[in-house]
Amino acid sequence: MRTLLTLLVLALPVFAQSPRPPVESKNGMVVCVCPLAADVGAKVLADGGNAVDAAVAVAFAEAVTWPEAGNIGGGGFMLVRPNDGKDATFFDYRETAPAAATKTLFADGTTDWRSHKSAGVPGTVRGLELAHKRFGSKPWKDLVAPAVMLAKDGFAIDGPLAKRLNDILADGKTTNAEFRRIFGKADGSKWQAGDTLRQTNLGTTLAGIAEHGPAWFYTGPPAEQLDAEMKDGGGLITKADLAGYAAKERKPLTGTYRGYDIVAAPPPSSGGTAILEALNVLEQFDVKAHPRHSVETIHLIAEVQRRVFRDRAEFLGDTDFLTVPPHLTTKEYAKKVAATIDPNKATPSESLAGTIPIAETGGNTTHFSVIDKTGFAVSNTYTLENNFGSRIAVRGAGFILNNEMTDFNPIPGTTTRTGKIGTEPNQIVPGKRMLSSMTPTIVTKGGQPYLVTGSPGGRTIINTVLCVLVNTLDYDMSPTAAVDVARQHHQWFPDQLAVEKFPGSDDVIAKLKAMGHKVVDAKQGDAHSIRIDPTGTFSGAADKRINGKASGVK
Repeated sequence: MRTLLTLLVLALPVFAQSPRPPVESKNGMVVCVCPLAADVGAKVLADGGNAVDAAVAVAFAEAVTWPEAGNIGGGGFMLVRPNDGKDATFFDYRETAPAAATKTLFADGTTDWRSHKSAGVPGTVRGLELAHKRFGSKPWKDLVAPAVMLAKDGFAIDGPLAKRLNDILADGKTTNAEFRRIFGKADGSKWQAGDTLRQTNLGTTLAGIAEHGPAWFYTGPPAEQLDAEMKDGGGLITKADLAGYAAKERKPLTGTYRGYDIVAAPPPSSGGTAILEALNVLEQFDVKAHPRHSVETIHLIAEVQRRVFRDRAEFLGDTDFLTVPPHLTTKEYAKKVAATIDPNKATPSESLAGTIPIAETGGNTTHFSVIDKTGFAVSNTYTLENNFGSRIAVRGAGFILNNEMTDFNPIPGTTTRTGKIGTEPNQIVPGKRMLSSMTPTIVTKGGQPYLVTGSPGGRTIINTVLCVLVNTLDYDMSPTAAVDVARQHHQWFPDQLAVEKFPGSDDVIAKLKAMGHKVVDAKQGDAHSIRIDPTGTFSGAADKRINGKASGVK
C-alpha cells in the first residue's frame, strides 16, 4: 500500500523524546486518524457498545470523513482479542482478484494504477459484517447511522483534509469526472478548513447498507452501479465477483518476545509473519545495551528488517493458494538469521537473494485501535492502496474504487533492485487475495492486554509497528514517546535505509554510511496506539505525524 506518507521527502521534522501526555481513560478508548470518527467510536463505547461495535462504527465513519483511505470500496484486516478468556481471532476482508484477472495484467506496463482494471473486489462491508455477527452487541443499523448522517448532512473539514483534497484535485492527478464532481467545490475554488463536505450519493449507499444489510451492497443497487462502472471503464469486476465475495475468519499468528505475548496478523497479511520473525531475531541480541537511536541499534534493526523483507519476498502470499513455511516464525530459525548479521558492516541486499533472480532494471491505508472498558481490544487496518485509491468514484454510489490489484507482483519472475518483486507466491490468480503489509498487532502480558497498535504506510507499515514495539517493550517509552520518536525502514530492495531525523542524527547517519548503508530521508505512517497499564488505565496516543485523536470514554 503505497502512500504519500511513505517516501515523502519534505522538510522533515526532528523527532525527540515526546513530552506529550497521552489521553487516559478507564472506560474505553478509540485512537484513529480522524477526530470525528474517533468520537463516533467513543460514543458507541459510552452507550454500552463493545470494541467491535465501536470498530464497525469507526470504519464506516472514516469511509466518509477520511476518504483517502477510509472506505467501503477497499478492504483490510481486523484483529480481535475478546475479554472473556477466549482466543483472539482475525477477520480477513482483503480484496480479491476478479475472475477475469490474469497473471500478466500489469506485465507490459500498459495497465495504469488509476484505471478500472486496477480495482480488486471490495471486502470492507463483508468484513465488518462478519466481525459484527461474531461479536457485535449493538444493532447493525445503529452503527452505520453516524456515517450516514456525516455523508448526507456533511461535516466541516479540517486543514489536513483540505490540503489533501486540493492536492488530489490538482491537474493530472485524477481525470475521473465523478471523483472531481464529488470532491471538488462547485465554484472551482480550493477547499479551506471549516468548509462543509457533503457526499449525498455515498450517504444513500450507506443508508441502504444500514437498512438492508451488507448483502444489499454486494447484490443490490450498488452492485449494479459498480458493474456498470466497470463496463464503461473497461474494468474487470462483475456482479458475479461481488456476489461471490466472502470475508474469512482466520487464526492469528502468535509468538513471544521478552516475556510478552504477541498476537499478529496471518497471511495474506505479511505483517504478522514479518513482525514475529523480526522480534525473534532481535531477541538474540541485547538491544538495550545501546541507546535507541545509536548507530549500533539502528544498524541492528536495519539488518533484521533487510532479512525479514527478503523472506517476505520469497515465501509469503495468500495461504488459500500456497503454504507458508512454518519455520519463519520459530526461535530456531531466528538464531540462524541472527548469526548472519555483522555488527560492524551493512550486508549488501543482493547477497541475500539466494534463489531469487534479480533483474537489471505509496498507497494509502489507515489504522485505528479500540479497547472497551472490559479490556476487549480491536486492532484494525484497512486500505484503498494509493491515496484515494484508483481516484475513480462509482457513479451514483459515491464510493471510491481501490487499486489493490497493484499489490500483486506485477511481472512474474522479475524482481528488481528498485523494489519490484516478481516471485510466485504473490502473482495474480482469480479469487486470490493480494499480499499485504498491514500489521494490526495486540500485545498481552500475563494474560491481559498491554498494547494495541498498527499503522498505514505501504511496506513501511511492518517497520513502523516494529519500531513501536521495540520502543515500548525494550526501551519502556511512554505511549506517546513510543509513537512519536524517529523511526527507520529497510525493505531489502531498494537497498537503502530510510531514517527519520532526530537530535544528533547527522553524526549517526555519517557513521551508518561508513558501515555501508545508503541512508535516505523518509517519513513513516501514523501508528495510532493504546497502551494499558496494570491498573487498567488506557493511554491513547494519536501519532503527531498526522492529524488524529485519542478519544477516551469519560
